[in-house]
Amino acid sequence: MREFAEAPSLFDNLDEVAAPAPLDAGRLPSYIKDHRQRLRGRFLAGGAQAMPDYELLELVLFRAIPRQDVKPLARRLIDKFGDFNGVVSASKEGLQKIEGVGDAVIVELKIVEAAAQRLSRARVLQRHVVSSWDALLDYCHTTLSHRPTEHFRILFLDTKNVLIADEEQARGTLDHVPVYPREVVKRALELNAAAIILVHNHPSGDPTPSQADIDMTKQIITAAKALSITVHDHLIIGKSSECSFRSAGLI
Repeated sequence: MREFAEAPSLFDNLDEVAAPAPLDAGRLPSYIKDHRQRLRGRFLAGGAQAMPDYELLELVLFRAIPRQDVKPLARRLIDKFGDFNGVVSASKEGLQKIEGVGDAVIVELKIVEAAAQRLSRARVLQRHVVSSWDALLDYCHTTLSHRPTEHFRILFLDTKNVLIADEEQARGTLDHVPVYPREVVKRALELNAAAIILVHNHPSGDPTPSQADIDMTKQIITAAKALSITVHDHLIIGKSSECSFRSAGLI
């Protein structure tokens, strides 16, 4: 069993990694306090729709950096990663390169990311895929659209097209992910799945399938058909759109 005491955790000494406090550490400066109260009030009154990305990010950063103006850090993060989703989906290594980001900030951002993924996943797991297709696409975008490298996932369905499992099968590079048809079909058999949906992302943002994507999909379809497993679709997720092989006539 792994001994967790061997290596420090992101959750260790969070007070030590927060940004320096003002001279009066026991008291929050009034201008920061008033600004935070205004943002919280706007959020409670109008929700996230009433706030630009950098202000929503400030609300998250309040917890990680309790006694400092976090607006400049929120701006730096947005400038670097593009938008709120890009910030919370950024890698730990990428975040650490930003001035003012310590483990406390990373923990808060990754909690938000994990919560978003679990909420979107709950809307599709154990539900009929056809009737929850929009929710399925939202989940795929939440999980994959901001990944800096290609990830390949498989959605496993039962005989009634209800999603029974969702698993990551492989991770790759900026423009390639290794996929082995034999392993895809083997896992479907282990889960007693009747059908599957293939999903992977294009970090470039363009969901147009490559010839390698098309060839790989045909190989999986051939392997699955021999074992009476249906490949319903292959979704390629871009930054703000997706490509469905079935809709494009590629399946």
